[in-house]
Amino acid sequence: MTIDINTAWDELKRRVSECQKCRLCEKRRNTVFGEGPETDCRVVVIGEAPGADEDIIGRPFVGKAGQLLNSILEQGGNIPRSSLYITNTVKCRPPENRNPTKDEVQACSEFLEAQLLLLHPDIVVTLGNVPTQALLGTKQGISNLRGQWLEWRGIRLLPMYHPSYLLRNDSRAQGSPKYQTWQDVKALKAEIDKLPKL
Repeated sequence: MTIDINTAWDELKRRVSECQKCRLCEKRRNTVFGEGPETDCRVVVIGEAPGADEDIIGRPFVGKAGQLLNSILEQGGNIPRSSLYITNTVKCRPPENRNPTKDEVQACSEFLEAQLLLLHPDIVVTLGNVPTQALLGTKQGISNLRGQWLEWRGIRLLPMYHPSYLLRNDSRAQGSPKYQTWQDVKALKAEIDKLPKL
């Protein structure tokens, strides 16, 4: 029996919206599922968790970090946000924008894995420690892993700094996190350009 892809998406979105698997559900205003092309998806960008703006609006990366991400993608790589599927490791905002705990990441992992299974992208970009460590099962930090092409279940994976980290580290000097991110986005664009046309 085959399952209609649209039905699968609708069911997954329903399950996320009703989820009470961890304590993050207690204070959320909205779940933040993700957005972007649900078919013919080439690149998925995974952040850590929704922030205050995302919790209010119900969309990923709409605050200051999201604005910086849009700028980096478009100016650094001429990659329109609309061409990417963007989501987070957990779908509810942690209090005070803290990092999600291991238990919270684990509780939400089936939703992220289901999204990736339905999208079947060519490339996954992880932003920051939380999604990078969750997918790769490592304790290595983002500063050691960023800019390297790695693999998750046969899909190419590129860890990058989270935009919120770049907002706190504003230097553009050579070797700085912003400089490194600029290089990473150029490398991402080069790999996207190599993908066969759909």
